[in-house]
Amino acid sequence: MAKAEPASASNGAMDHLSGMVIFTRAAEVLNFAEAGRQLGLSASAIGKAIARLEARLSVRLFHRSTRSVRLTNEGELFLMRCQRILGEIEEAESELAFSRAKPTGRLRVSIPLVGTLLMPVISAFMLRYPDVQLDIDFSDRIVDVIDDRLDVVLRTGDAADSQLTTRMLGHYAHLIVASPAYLKERGMPTTPEQLTTHACLQHRLSRSGRLRRWNFVRDNAPVEVELPATAIASAVEPLIAMAEHGLGLTNAPDYLVRAQLADGRLVTVLNAFLEDHIPFRALWPSGRMTPPKVRVFVDFLSEHLFPNDERPLAD
Repeated sequence: MAKAEPASASNGAMDHLSGMVIFTRAAEVLNFAEAGRQLGLSASAIGKAIARLEARLSVRLFHRSTRSVRLTNEGELFLMRCQRILGEIEEAESELAFSRAKPTGRLRVSIPLVGTLLMPVISAFMLRYPDVQLDIDFSDRIVDVIDDRLDVVLRTGDAADSQLTTRMLGHYAHLIVASPAYLKERGMPTTPEQLTTHACLQHRLSRSGRLRRWNFVRDNAPVEVELPATAIASAVEPLIAMAEHGLGLTNAPDYLVRAQLADGRLVTVLNAFLEDHIPFRALWPSGRMTPPKVRVFVDFLSEHLFPNDERPLAD
């Protein structure tokens, strides 16, 4: 007679899991026949599986009599653990199936006012995922992601909210830019102080109503300069357009002037005095499972918005 092969580790694990499923169902209904009916097994098979489990654990899990079945103290403790483990397995399976689902439906997104210049990336996302309908709110106001029923919020700076998941999309810096024609006419400033004699196109922050500071450093110390306000706008885009037309210098996020710098419509000045490094984040309601439409949107922005930025996937 051939010698039986030893059971593999995987078979042993499956036997343990099967035993946990049978025990949990029997413990929840406290009736071997009913547990067998629900699992498609006989009451005898349920009893034998429980006996094997008790033998392996060297502990009695049930008090049995001809009239009733009830859990022992050890059985009650084991039931709590089994329910937790089986619940985690079920949730993991659901999460995997959920993550593989096709991204569809309306996606409500809040984007800063400067976000209109992010539209090439947003448009590329729409072409890639035509079944996701974007509903975009362009605003710099402080939003409540939960109460405003937003799916994703894009914001700059730090973020700390236990109800939100946050992912770093990249970093950006502010640059001072002007057109070659303006600099040819007015001269190239070589120190922040020289800007006092130049046309400065300034951004008014919608939240505070104040002009956004142009932050300079020299020898690791801040440099304070009182700048003229030749023109003021509550959005960055018109300031960039004014600078392109030779009307002055403006201070803009680098990712908003990439194209202009690449084709020479704008050039940078005073780079040696600028050192800011500002995070750009996506935030969305926390949960065990991120909806596919949110996941693919954040992944797409992370890949295409700051393609050369080295950053962690999440924080």
